[in-house]
Amino acid sequence: MTPEIVLDLYGEALYLVVVLVAVIVLPSLLVGLIIATFQAATQINEQTLSFLPRLLVTLLTIMWAGPWILTKLLDHFGNIFTNIPLFLG
Repeated sequence: MTPEIVLDLYGEALYLVVVLVAVIVLPSLLVGLIIATFQAATQINEQTLSFLPRLLVTLLTIMWAGPWILTKLLDHFGNIFTNIPLFLG
């Protein structure tokens, strides 16, 4: 296995992780921003007010995007396992 192949696999895996995490985290960040704006406008300084909506949005996002995430992970690992003979030489 050459260093180029290892770096290519590492780059693909890192990109996949970034995309999958972004799909889960971005909706939660948007909800947090909306709630923070609401809190700033109404001068409500309750720290726990944003926790439950962000938690629910994160769980709903995982439920909604879960099959797509699983498909992406299985495709990536399937590609790795089918190309093992090519990687070894």
